[in-house]
Amino acid sequence: MSKQLDVITIGEAMAMFVASQTGSLAAAEQFVKRVAGAELNVATGLARLGLKVGWVSRVGNDSFGRYVQQQLAKEQIDDRGVTTDERYATGFQLKSKAENGTDPIVEYFRKGSAASHLSIADFNEEYFCSARHLHLSGVAAALSDSSLELLNHAARVMKQKGKTISFDPNLRPVLWKSEAEMVKQLNTLAFQADWVLPGLSEGALLTGQKTPEAIADFYLDHGVKTVVLKTGADGAWFKTADGEKGAVSAVRVENVIDTVGAGDGFAVGVISALLEGKSLPQAVSRGNKIGSLAIQVIGDSEGLPTRAALGE
Repeated sequence: MSKQLDVITIGEAMAMFVASQTGSLAAAEQFVKRVAGAELNVATGLARLGLKVGWVSRVGNDSFGRYVQQQLAKEQIDDRGVTTDERYATGFQLKSKAENGTDPIVEYFRKGSAASHLSIADFNEEYFCSARHLHLSGVAAALSDSSLELLNHAARVMKQKGKTISFDPNLRPVLWKSEAEMVKQLNTLAFQADWVLPGLSEGALLTGQKTPEAIADFYLDHGVKTVVLKTGADGAWFKTADGEKGAVSAVRVENVIDTVGAGDGFAVGVISALLEGKSLPQAVSRGNKIGSLAIQVIGDSEGLPTRAALGE
């Protein structure tokens, strides 16, 4: 387990079936198979940029699980932290084909999935500490109590070892028992992170604040070092514990195809650039750029660029 990694993340991957025709999912008769999962999207984007990435999860001993593992191999993502669970199945989802930039409809079939049984038993300290950075998302936190416990444990250990941590709230209210529980648990995770990356509406819900600066100050006051807020058509806004702050304009997109995955693309840009030692404005600019590429294709990760395609 001594192989050195740049980033480790934890999450669930599902087989995703995207409708080939616009309209309701009930009427769709043909689908294209893809792989989906917020944390896997980030792992994929970072790997395509040349970073060494490990992804920790559980998949079922089934065709969907094997499909996920094939995609990991294809993207050169380290799979030593992936367990094949003989008891539970790999989840899947159906996704409508959207048009005119509208959000697609997604139906999930993930309850009781293999990944929902992630727990502290999946934490190998040597493996995790072989990475210099940990990326966490609110999706994995919402899967189950045991998965949330794993994320908190990983964050505590990595922080103690001097590793950096990023956190994307990625709100999934339907997976939580209540909004109050979601806010409490996600903020507990966020307070352990160095870099917090919420959307503006997410930040408002989690903090009770309305402006980007007030949302940022909420997290900075709890020990976070950098807060970067996605502000939609305006781009992004950032502030650090040292008082550096500013806005970075969005990349204009003429034809929005599929909005799913934009936030994951943004995280890929910010995390990769900061790990490369670039300035925060440069990192946020890269986040905007990759986020803009993600929404110009069908699929959650198809728009994530290689280093050559990024053009930096």
